[in-house]
Amino acid sequence: MTKKLKKKIIRIGIGFVLFVAGILLSRFVNEWVGLGFYIAAYITVGADVLKNAAVNIAHGHVFDENFLMIIATLGAVACKEYTEAVAVMLFYQVGECFQSYAVNKSRKSIRALMSIRPDFARVVRDDGQHEVDPSEVRVGDVIVIRPGERVPLDGIVTEGISSLDTAAITGESLPKDISVGTNIVSGCVNLSGVITVSVTNEFAQSTVAKILNLVEEASSKKAKAENFITVFARYYTPIVVCSAALLALVGSLVTHDYMTWIYRAMTFLLISCPCALVISVPLSFFGGIGGAGKKGILIKGGNYMETLSEIDTVVFDKTGTITKGNFATGEISVSQFLKDTKHEEAESYLLKMAALCEASSNHPIAKSIVSAANISGDESAFDINELAGKGVSAVIKGEKWYAGNYKLMADVLPEEELSLTSCHDCLERGTVVYLAKDGKYMGHIHIVDEIKEGAADAIKALKASGIFDTVMLTGDNEESAKTVASSVGIKRFLSNLTPLDKVTAIEKLMGNKEKGKIAFVGDGINDAPVLTRADIGIAMGAMGSDAAIEAADVVIMTDELSKIGEAKKIAKKTLRIVKENIVFALGVKALVLILAAVGFASMWAAIFADVGVAFLAIMNSMRALKA
Repeated sequence: MTKKLKKKIIRIGIGFVLFVAGILLSRFVNEWVGLGFYIAAYITVGADVLKNAAVNIAHGHVFDENFLMIIATLGAVACKEYTEAVAVMLFYQVGECFQSYAVNKSRKSIRALMSIRPDFARVVRDDGQHEVDPSEVRVGDVIVIRPGERVPLDGIVTEGISSLDTAAITGESLPKDISVGTNIVSGCVNLSGVITVSVTNEFAQSTVAKILNLVEEASSKKAKAENFITVFARYYTPIVVCSAALLALVGSLVTHDYMTWIYRAMTFLLISCPCALVISVPLSFFGGIGGAGKKGILIKGGNYMETLSEIDTVVFDKTGTITKGNFATGEISVSQFLKDTKHEEAESYLLKMAALCEASSNHPIAKSIVSAANISGDESAFDINELAGKGVSAVIKGEKWYAGNYKLMADVLPEEELSLTSCHDCLERGTVVYLAKDGKYMGHIHIVDEIKEGAADAIKALKASGIFDTVMLTGDNEESAKTVASSVGIKRFLSNLTPLDKVTAIEKLMGNKEKGKIAFVGDGINDAPVLTRADIGIAMGAMGSDAAIEAADVVIMTDELSKIGEAKKIAKKTLRIVKENIVFALGVKALVLILAAVGFASMWAAIFADVGVAFLAIMNSMRALKA
């Protein structure tokens, strides 16, 4: 809760106490003493409304909700309905608090995203290495990056071999092996060796700076749903005020009964007070938000409800959204030689040998292989050597084994082994660990990113809820993307995308749509720019990064894709309740306004049209809590 909101709540509390005191003192002590408390309560509660109205009038914006509140409550005062005047202002402020609380509780600055901003760059000078601000480094300068440090600027590796954690930039959890000549981008984390890099972009043009700027700029591009009451008051207020003035003027001139027609005009204004709307509309949204929250869906304010109810296209990130973001062993393919020698045990044997080779490694892929093999404690490999950027070698029971990528196989296998179909057919199928022993190819293990349970059913359910199109965007390679997309029922996908490419893809999709809205679902820091650029951004919150959660408009706290369709259903129900309240409130008010204009509605009828309608609208709004 913000300090501003806390102050408003305190002010409402003080105003309520003064209001109750005014009622009691007017009835049991003295009317004038009570009036003093009424005035104090009115000023305490309505000070910001008075101030906003004055500022808007000074800028030429006369007819807004602030002006309507003032003219309606002053109309009540003119008719000596002091209780009504203060109550209306009090209820109005309570309704505003509901809306402010719902939005301010969830929307904060994107602090986590700022963690990818590098603190310094270690520049090589003639007199040694110096830590400087990244903005001071120029193209062509040479920087040194040690293990555990974040890459401060884009560049080309000139010395050293290492691995990079690229999750903050690409969203992919698989570390990237780098060596001399490799292009690297800022924001990644150097995992192992010391590397020397020649800078190719200044900080302002670096990848990390562009991502930070995109988040700020994308927020300004998104059209926020304008508050209904503001739009309504823009037309309703001048019509009502002019009608009341015309009623008093014409009636007085025709009948010369000035007091009767002024009374009718004040009654007309009192009826016109939008109390039912200013309370029930934000309360309906707040109820919908609360009902969604009970189901693990955080909707960051009523202004996102309408957009959420209109989505017909959902665009997904892959890693951490559709998949779990961790590795597991998939298909195991063994060579004919191993089949002939180990028969039915060939696959389990190959997995066991791979696990023994990888047992001492902390690499995510190595851990997945060891976990799958479940090797016993008395089994081990000797003379394990890490071959940077390629894999490992080890001696197992006197036999030399190699486990790694295709580059390693090219180094240790003769040409006739490399040309084997079983060795060559999986080069484009994503992450693969090849194994060889004593110059012979033994087989390979396909490493997959596990798809979340129920993902395919969730995609199917989305289509049943009115989502006509689903698309997947990923920084992974095309073959892996195709495998994941087809397994969950997504027909369209784009692969090998950077965060900037994802924003471009979303903008293209939005530009091609004539109606309906697009939602983007993601979980990583790299998703923050596209989450803010889409019509509605949905973050998978349980495992998602803080940056994605704070950049999104909707957060699925349970990490279940099925909740997306449920969120749309809740939004549609909430919007339906809002529309019911608007039609009901305006319908009753229109009827009583007509009756007041011809003299058949007294101030009591006006109070019912205001307070009574407001109460009924609020009761209807409470249905939104049962989402």
